[in-house]
Amino acid sequence: MSGSIMATMYTFKKEERLCNKRLIDKLFHNGSSFLCYPFKASWLYNSEPQLFPVQVLFSVPKRRYKHAVDRNLIKRCMRESYRLHKQQGLYNLLQSADKTIVLSIGYIGKEIEPYSVIEKKMLKLLGQLAGQLAATDNIPVK
Repeated sequence: MSGSIMATMYTFKKEERLCNKRLIDKLFHNGSSFLCYPFKASWLYNSEPQLFPVQVLFSVPKRRYKHAVDRNLIKRCMRESYRLHKQQGLYNLLQSADKTIVLSIGYIGKEIEPYSVIEKKMLKLLGQLAGQLAATDNIPVK
């Protein structure tokens, strides 16, 4: 692969973040969700045009983690593991089906896990999400 393709593969741009309040409300009211401990994922197909196949929102509850440094550490680990592994199953699947989704990944764990555990669980979550997307839309999983 050329350098520019390799560089764009592992990015997490502002356009990939879910910030639209209307879309967030729609996601939590009409979306499907599942648990993949220590994460809870909610997703919804999006009919509006997007630059990227997935717009994602990461959240960590303030009720469980009182200190902002703890919440930020968990979110940084979640974002980094998502950034490194999104292309493998999720992006390729959605691009081949020409679909877009909005996605929320919430951390529901009781303790702050090390990055290696978060990365392993994020891989499992992305695989499970790709399986659900394929099942709901009859997309062959590669």
